[in-house]
Amino acid sequence: MKYVIIIPDGAADFPIDDLGGKTPLQAAQTPNTDRLALTGRLGTAATTPDGMPCGSDVCTMSLLGYDPAKYHSGRAPLEAAALGIELNDTDWIFRVNFVTVIDGKMQDHSAGHISDEEGRRLLTEFASRVDLPGATLYPGVSYRNIMVDSSGRDWSELVTVPPHDIPGEPLLRHLPVGGENAKLLHTLMDRSAELFGTHEINLTRQEMGELPATHLWPWGQGRKPSMPTFESRFKLRGAMITAVDLLAGISHFIGWDRLDVPGQTSYHDNDYVATGRHAIAAIEDYDVLCVHVEAPDEASHAADATTKVAAIEAIDKHVVGPIHEALKKRGEDWRILLLPDHYTRVDNRKHDPTPVPFLMAGKNVRSVREVPFSEENADSSDLHIDYGHELMEYFLHSGLV
Repeated sequence: MKYVIIIPDGAADFPIDDLGGKTPLQAAQTPNTDRLALTGRLGTAATTPDGMPCGSDVCTMSLLGYDPAKYHSGRAPLEAAALGIELNDTDWIFRVNFVTVIDGKMQDHSAGHISDEEGRRLLTEFASRVDLPGATLYPGVSYRNIMVDSSGRDWSELVTVPPHDIPGEPLLRHLPVGGENAKLLHTLMDRSAELFGTHEINLTRQEMGELPATHLWPWGQGRKPSMPTFESRFKLRGAMITAVDLLAGISHFIGWDRLDVPGQTSYHDNDYVATGRHAIAAIEDYDVLCVHVEAPDEASHAADATTKVAAIEAIDKHVVGPIHEALKKRGEDWRILLLPDHYTRVDNRKHDPTPVPFLMAGKNVRSVREVPFSEENADSSDLHIDYGHELMEYFLHSGLV
């Protein structure tokens, strides 16, 4: 039996006027996904537990079968693991974004998707000039960086805000708060603004019409989690295809391999053909394969409905369709689970904790309703998973025992 999970990140949404009152999933031409839906089953899953933030860290952990209320200890430790950073149990780890602040308001959570090279240079120069004793900064991919504090400081009372949750909102309303150490982060942010304001990288970016990296923004703090492996729980060997360190970090902690795909990115310039091709090749070696594509989420954060629709269509054409055909040709039982980790709304550029639609198809999966895949059709189904981490058990075992 082969299992494939496909995650079009943030693909779920609400109706958009510019799309004729349709959601991007409804507006997109997705014949392969709809073909699966007509032979499979739709439902919804609440991947954001009550009282927890709606983000890919919480929601992906949930849909992979791990209760975030039990295993989630912060977003940053997951990303640090993907970068190969050695962590001690007493370390506090932060995600640190390059962001763009204009007129005191959060303009962009990614500093215009700053390049790896530009980000690495800015962070290296910042670290050489600003000393936070006991803390080390590590460059990541594009706007994503990591800070590890091994000083013994207590950050347990600290509250931070993800920058993608506050587009267009005043910076001063969302600074880190809680405990005496919060002021250290304020200093870090202020010093980054001083250094970056006249930096030649930003001056060049502005001349080219690109957004500058005006500040460092720390958030997502936590400590190293402890999680049982997927194989120890489900007796199945798994792997992850993703361009996002966060999901690679989750894979690390649950004992999955991360499979590199040349040309895979977090945006719509992603090589969708390569993603599908590498996924098909990986099916041979693993019991469970998860294919994650970030592009719909990034399009939502940019308030770009057109690109979101295009990303969904590309996933359908180059990932869903080829994987489905490859599974059918194998002559072996299979199941596919397709779902976004969370809603990401084009209208306000934010995540939303509404239960996500999912599509399950394959061995012994049947429904009396033959309808295309959409939020509305999933909502009107008779299958609703109130605790998202229970969906994995349903996917792997329902109707097969």
